[in-house]
Amino acid sequence: MVQLSRVRFPVSRRLAAWFLLACSASGADAAGIYSCVDGNGRRLTSDRPIPECSTREQRMLNADGSVQRIVPPTRTLDEQAEYEARERKAALERAALQDAIRRDRNLLGRFPDEPAHRKAREAALDDVDKGVRFSEGRLKELERERKPLADEAEFYKGKQMPLKLRQSLDANEAATTAQRSLVQNQKDEILRIDRLYDAELARLKKLWGGAAPGSMGAMPSASAPPRKDAAR
Repeated sequence: MVQLSRVRFPVSRRLAAWFLLACSASGADAAGIYSCVDGNGRRLTSDRPIPECSTREQRMLNADGSVQRIVPPTRTLDEQAEYEARERKAALERAALQDAIRRDRNLLGRFPDEPAHRKAREAALDDVDKGVRFSEGRLKELERERKPLADEAEFYKGKQMPLKLRQSLDANEAATTAQRSLVQNQKDEILRIDRLYDAELARLKKLWGGAAPGSMGAMPSASAPPRKDAAR
């Protein structure tokens, strides 16, 4: 096949990348006809990728002249890095959208109406409420157990306290501290549950109103607020 004369260019990073592409071309590619218009408006053809059109789109033609495929411009290393970064970002956005769609559909499946959602909230809160009541009851028991120990300790004020009494007081104090921490954690959990169900309800109202699943983006997190605000 007659090949038009080519203008020689200095070797650049883009051209170097093109040479790597040309060297790795498959047998199927070599059998096609490459065609492009260079920067000077000339129509070039070849039986392999055309260096003068490395920065331009090239058409790979079949023997009958029909387009087999379009060969995009060869990217420089920097352009390839930018392209891959865009692709990764786009893939993450697609995955986030699919996750939002899945979560919204699950919400609609679990809660077809507001009464169903309210019932689920009450059940979730009831489990934690029971834990709070149990822990608060245990704190009262520990307080009652500590009173006679504290009264006995008063007798030894300024004296050496018996080891057994000291150990009993320490054990009571450790158990009390643990229960108080547990109560606070349970109250934080109540706040977290309320925030979660509030966010779900706001989202569900839009879905029940006809909003498409996934159209509102990702579900916001429902972590508990700082402990200084922890109260029900």
